[in-house]
Amino acid sequence: METMKIAGYELFVVPPRWLFLKIMTDEGIAGWGEPVVEGRAHTVKTAVEEMMQYLVGSDPLRIEDHWNLMYRAGFYRGGPVLMSAIAGIDQALWDIKGKYYGAPVHELMGGACRESIRVYAWIGGDRPSDVGRAAEEAKRAGFTAVKMNATEELQMVDSHAKIDQVVERIAAVREAVGRDFGIAIDFHGRVHKPMAKMLIRELEPYRPMFIEEPVLPENNEALREIAGSTHIPIATGERMFSRWDFKTLLSDGCVDIIQPDVSHAGGITETKKIASMAEAYDVALAPHCPLGPIALAACLQVDATCYNAFIQEQSLGIHYNTSNDILDYVKDRGVFEYRDGYVAIPKGPGLGIDIDEDYVRERAKIGHNWKNPVWRHRDGSIAEW
Repeated sequence: METMKIAGYELFVVPPRWLFLKIMTDEGIAGWGEPVVEGRAHTVKTAVEEMMQYLVGSDPLRIEDHWNLMYRAGFYRGGPVLMSAIAGIDQALWDIKGKYYGAPVHELMGGACRESIRVYAWIGGDRPSDVGRAAEEAKRAGFTAVKMNATEELQMVDSHAKIDQVVERIAAVREAVGRDFGIAIDFHGRVHKPMAKMLIRELEPYRPMFIEEPVLPENNEALREIAGSTHIPIATGERMFSRWDFKTLLSDGCVDIIQPDVSHAGGITETKKIASMAEAYDVALAPHCPLGPIALAACLQVDATCYNAFIQEQSLGIHYNTSNDILDYVKDRGVFEYRDGYVAIPKGPGLGIDIDEDYVRERAKIGHNWKNPVWRHRDGSIAEW
């Protein structure tokens, strides 16, 4: 019996800062993925082109085998570029498989354990300001939680005035939204261990939902000391890319929430495995996703099957989305309808969304070359963004 074959693929660099992948089959079924590293879209595009040389002409339904081929056959492995390339291909293959069987991806992974998941809204931008008003607007829009950057750039040891500024912002948000509203505070790797300990201590009275990336992932060994000094849940993981990156973090027992990104951490296949590892350590899942509609749809398919998933990041209205937003690229804008702070798990075949290909092609003519800001401290040294 003839098996379906991967016939080809196309890549689309689209505003505001995304990369979309379409994989076509000889049976007319196409799948979509979102392989991208923010600020490195063209680098990842080249990596996808190299990976697809392995796959064109093969059966798209053999996802596990393809994943292992892409990960293991090249000798060098891991890191943001290679794992993001694998991630987008993996998403597109799952989309094809779901469409082939006429079922959403989560049904092929054992079925859903939930019908919807809580989501949060982003407020404040890179240099957070007027956050009290923004949080109030998010609450009026129906959200039950927000996330915000805690601080601008901080040197390894900085002033107490910078600490006070952060506290004032968080206090303004708490006053605006009340006691029971979720406030996630993203340190974004801008804070180093000496300042992180002081800052977290000062934030405790404001009852954050969690502190995200209190130190850079290459300094994860500091999390043990930080976690031992606070009752605020600690979250990290957006810059970790495989089970092997998360292994030590979980066994050390110093994190409460992991945040793998389904467009960076090897796609649906790998993110599901990471989530299952975390569940065995009683660690919650809150997938990172400041990206586009394909990445969000993939996240929701994973969330549907993971008991430890409790909240989902989404980028509608995020400060990066200046020229386009996530709903622009889907035909059914109701697929990501947020109600009372929750979004339903998409039930359509594959990833559960219908990409507006004509609009994708139109915007790909414009493309983008998005880069994150480059910051410097007052002394001229480079600051973490």
